[in-house]
Amino acid sequence: MSEANMPEEPRWYVVHTYSGYENKVKANIEKTIENRKLQDQILEVSVPLQDVIEVKNGVKKKAQKKMFPGYVLLYMIMNDDTWYVVRNTRGVTGFVGPGSKPVPLTEEEMQSMGIQKDEVIVDFEVGDTVMVVNGAWENMQGIIRAINNAKQTVTINIDIFGRETPVEISFTDVRVQV
Repeated sequence: MSEANMPEEPRWYVVHTYSGYENKVKANIEKTIENRKLQDQILEVSVPLQDVIEVKNGVKKKAQKKMFPGYVLLYMIMNDDTWYVVRNTRGVTGFVGPGSKPVPLTEEEMQSMGIQKDEVIVDFEVGDTVMVVNGAWENMQGIIRAINNAKQTVTINIDIFGRETPVEISFTDVRVQV
């Protein structure tokens, strides 16, 4: 994979798994995300389920069934690290796409499957002053320089040793100063 054609924005990708390994693959990828601190690159791991009514011995029972047995969906930024982590997860047989090249799902494909990324509505904008309420920069104040909806982060300038330094902070870790 070359640097030139790697998207910065996260996209939905599909990986093929051994049959019945979908939830195990999901758990393994989530554990690796945590261990390797990839939360900002692999944002969501999903095994889509649908509600079905099963009739057993004349009794109707609500159950959940995998929409795509043998597949796991990933909302991620594709790069060498994320590709390697996912590709080398036990139970993953490969990304869906021609050869070994992962192809992201289109918006149309996502909508036809009933999967949409929740739109996040925030009460701040570029230029607003915010207070960091959580994490390493807690109680620091900064001015928003950029908002990244895909990663759900803001970039703010914080005064560190008398120098303005850009820092990326999660939406949930800042509050608007009034």
